[in-house]
Amino acid sequence: MFGFKSKEKCATVVLLAAFLASGAGIAQAQSTRRHRRETNVNRQARIARVVKDTYSHSWEVGGGGGYLRFRSGESLQKNNEVTFWVSTTRYLSPKFGIVGDIRGAYGRAKIDTNPYIKFNPQISEYTFMAGPTYRFYTKEKMAASAFAVGGVGLGKFDGGSKTIPSSLLGTWESGYNAAFSVGVNLDYNFYPNLAARITPTYVGTTFGNTIQNNAGFNIGLVYRFGRNK
Repeated sequence: MFGFKSKEKCATVVLLAAFLASGAGIAQAQSTRRHRRETNVNRQARIARVVKDTYSHSWEVGGGGGYLRFRSGESLQKNNEVTFWVSTTRYLSPKFGIVGDIRGAYGRAKIDTNPYIKFNPQISEYTFMAGPTYRFYTKEKMAASAFAVGGVGLGKFDGGSKTIPSSLLGTWESGYNAAFSVGVNLDYNFYPNLAARITPTYVGTTFGNTIQNNAGFNIGLVYRFGRNK
């Protein structure tokens, strides 16, 4: 009889211990879920603060280099050119801004249509353009914006030709003409005020009263400063 009661007490103790353990496990699981929710909320709030800090700047300046394929004459092959670019953007809101940029491109014309002239003279073009830009993608580390600008292009096509005029070279006549460009800026943010940028771009020029469809890309750095009120 005594043994039976002892077994009952042992079973009761075991059940009580199991009940307490399960309750502790449930409490711990609830605490873990609550902690995860709080962590996610804090993380999302931190990201929101960084995004706001990054894209509330009122000014943006950038610069760097790049590459362009350019046709230097009506019957000439396209040539490769190295480029530079400098831009300034005034953001009127986190998404919309006005950009002004200066670009330069340097290469050598492929003179192969004249049997008496066998060399590749150095040529250069410069553009001075302005227009709207729209930032359509904004994340903590990445951003993307589109732009459309227009202005003036300056071509120098016979400065490196050893006094041979452009009319004999088959290149465009040196001078000023209209220019325009569209492209997409892809930014990677190191900090809210500093980013790396790559820009696939199209550049249209109108030397020789025709349209040259030139494509390339720019790469460089962008620095942001000032605040929109």
